[in-house]
Amino acid sequence: MTAFESAEVLAIRGGRPLRGRVEVKGAKNLVTKAMVAALLGETASVLRDVPAISDVQVVRSLLEAHGVRVWETEDEDEGTLHLDPSGTVAPPFAAIDAHAGVSRIPILFCGPLLHLLGQALIPNLGGCRIGERPINFHTDALRAFGAVVDESYQENGKGEGKGIRITAPNGLHGADIELPYPSVGATEQVLLTAVRAKGMTRLRGAAIDPEILDLIAVLRKMGAIISHEADHRVITIEGVDSLQGYDHQPIPDRNEVASWACAALATAGDIFVGGARPQDMLAFLDVYLQAGGSFDVCEDGIRFRRGGGDLRPVVVETDVHPGFMTDWQQPLVVALTQAHGTSTVHETVYGERLGFTRLLNRMGADIVVHAGRTDGPGQRVSRCSLEQAAVIKGPTALRGAEVEIEVEVPDLRGAYSYVIAALMAEGESVVRNIGVIRRGYERFLVKLDALGADFDVIS
Repeated sequence: MTAFESAEVLAIRGGRPLRGRVEVKGAKNLVTKAMVAALLGETASVLRDVPAISDVQVVRSLLEAHGVRVWETEDEDEGTLHLDPSGTVAPPFAAIDAHAGVSRIPILFCGPLLHLLGQALIPNLGGCRIGERPINFHTDALRAFGAVVDESYQENGKGEGKGIRITAPNGLHGADIELPYPSVGATEQVLLTAVRAKGMTRLRGAAIDPEILDLIAVLRKMGAIISHEADHRVITIEGVDSLQGYDHQPIPDRNEVASWACAALATAGDIFVGGARPQDMLAFLDVYLQAGGSFDVCEDGIRFRRGGGDLRPVVVETDVHPGFMTDWQQPLVVALTQAHGTSTVHETVYGERLGFTRLLNRMGADIVVHAGRTDGPGQRVSRCSLEQAAVIKGPTALRGAEVEIEVEVPDLRGAYSYVIAALMAEGESVVRNIGVIRRGYERFLVKLDALGADFDVIS
């Protein structure tokens, strides 16, 4: 990574529309899980179109700590990873604990490691700070397979390395599992555990996101026997004795696609996103048109731009797929500050994902966040009382500001949204700790530069 790409502080001058072309690679939410799935194979796997993002590096580091060989070759396309799990071993807990608080992906190592080693040690989890994200769905599912979960594990009993220890003294068996909420992570946990458990597993209430279906495609390539009824959220897995490696091209990252689409809308720009495909994000495209955006679907991507006339207010409710993804609402909210009228965004998935609006208000936005819905019937999401509503009145002129991402923003998408807000604002903004954005956006500054953004890197 060059010094330019690894910058942590930007001085951004707003008012310039973003125009040009960017390319997206494989979906972060599939690539990282497919890397974990490679543990299940008796031969090496090949994963293509892997983005150079920090979440991928976290998973790679964890795999290598467990003895998995991960490498690239110069004669292949950029972003091609080879993963060979034949030397998998149980590492010292210190090597695992070094990743504590960095990502939530380690919890997905449980099933594969139980099959390989008979135990899994998981560090304290991290990830985006967007509200309650309990792991009980994961641990309950693992217990259903026959695992024993110690959630208060301490290395040598001294309390120095704290985490979760999972064992399977009698092996893992198929289970009948019903999730109380269609959690993506818990669905992945069940898939990665059930494919080599003895017997049949039936999962009801499953997530059916495109990344889940692509993970199923990966596991099928490895020899797994999986069927799904997407309309009923039911997945059936017949355990097998062994799996082989895979060679897979992942679906494109629809969250990055939506982010650049909102940047075009917010800055009155014109951005072609190479690799984008509409079938993964129909709910987003509907709202994009309603808000005054326009897009053209081409063979190699989608062109996004603001349509003729003013931006229009919309009412949006986040939901699990096939609804409007929670990851899409933050960059959209930034664009809606310029809509003529009052927009409402209901967040029903994560309890603190509207916290990023506080800084937008300091920049001149008029956004009020309500603790619950502002209209409509009671809560549709049964997990817990998460719903919030952001009411955005526009248009409002945004002003440059000092932005400390690590403190002000609760998560990756909010961090990206602050940069887009700065690109819209009058005057100069200084945005610090932009390394957060590299968790999910490859070559972010290179892409901004290619789109004509006016910024300087501050050393």
